[in-house]
Amino acid sequence: MISHIDHIVLTCVDPVATQQFYTQVLQLQQETFGNGRIAFCFGQQKINLHVRGSEFEPHAHLPAPGALDLCFIASEPLTQVIAHVQHCGWPIIDGPVERTGATGKIRSIYLRDPDLNLIEIAEPLSDNSLSDNSLSDSAR
Repeated sequence: MISHIDHIVLTCVDPVATQQFYTQVLQLQQETFGNGRIAFCFGQQKINLHVRGSEFEPHAHLPAPGALDLCFIASEPLTQVIAHVQHCGWPIIDGPVERTGATGKIRSIYLRDPDLNLIEIAEPLSDNSLSDNSLSDSAR
């Protein structure tokens, strides 16, 4: 019955800080649609932005900044993602660590967006893949 996720809605406090994080740190494409609404696009999905207190109807029963835990699969090696995040000056709070994703094993790092949502960025691992111990301690 369900094929895939089309979009999710992220409620934020500071739309400017949120736009900077999602477009600069995560490198998602910003789109304006409807009556000035903002979305961050990647692949065939998007994240629609709501500002707390000005949510579009209908909306979640209890829209709250900082309540999301999202995992993105990177389009490039995780070492390049780590270098980019560090170049942006954004703190990595955990990782790289191995986890189990929707389609198998993944290697992930974790950060928080400006509203403290937990953001996981991962790369798929093959079943025969070993842990990458070559990453610097500063990337962990």
